[in-house]
Amino acid sequence: MNIEPRSSSVDRRVSDKERDQALAILAEAAGDGRITLEEHAERVAAAASARMRSELDALLRDLNEAPAWAAGLSPGADLRVVLGNESRKGRWIVPPVLRAGAVLGDCHIELQDALLSSEHTVIEATAILGSVTIFVPAGVNVVISGSAVLGSKSSRLEGTPSPTAPLIEVRCKVVLGSVTVRLPDNKG
Repeated sequence: MNIEPRSSSVDRRVSDKERDQALAILAEAAGDGRITLEEHAERVAAAASARMRSELDALLRDLNEAPAWAAGLSPGADLRVVLGNESRKGRWIVPPVLRAGAVLGDCHIELQDALLSSEHTVIEATAILGSVTIFVPAGVNVVISGSAVLGSKSSRLEGTPSPTAPLIEVRCKVVLGSVTVRLPDNKG
């Protein structure tokens, strides 16, 4: 029996996590305007049925962005949801930069019990036919920027934040969806 050693160029089967990461990259590309909504729909269908890594690589090759599994993204730092719901709540450490994305789904980020690792936290929120909701404690400084195409980005906070409070900067990319910053427990 002759067993050949594995070559690094051998195509491998793709995991659900890799497929989800590819879908998140496609959503971001649509939000940036690098691909049209029609191209996005075609590529999402192809990515959802992809079996081999080369199929995903081909879908992402022209986006000038490495696939998420090659870029070394920290799997615990990002929240990405495709056709579902994802939430991060309770006591957890928020990294200085947090990426949250929802494609045909809902992503909830609860910061009221979380520990901010930086005085300036950046949340990159992408919503394509979905929503990202960020719950913040009263008194924090929140700045929202970015674009919304046939969607919305809004802050439902009231009052004046403390000048010494941490800054949460929310950078939005919204297409037919929403990004909302609000107080927890129906206070916003």
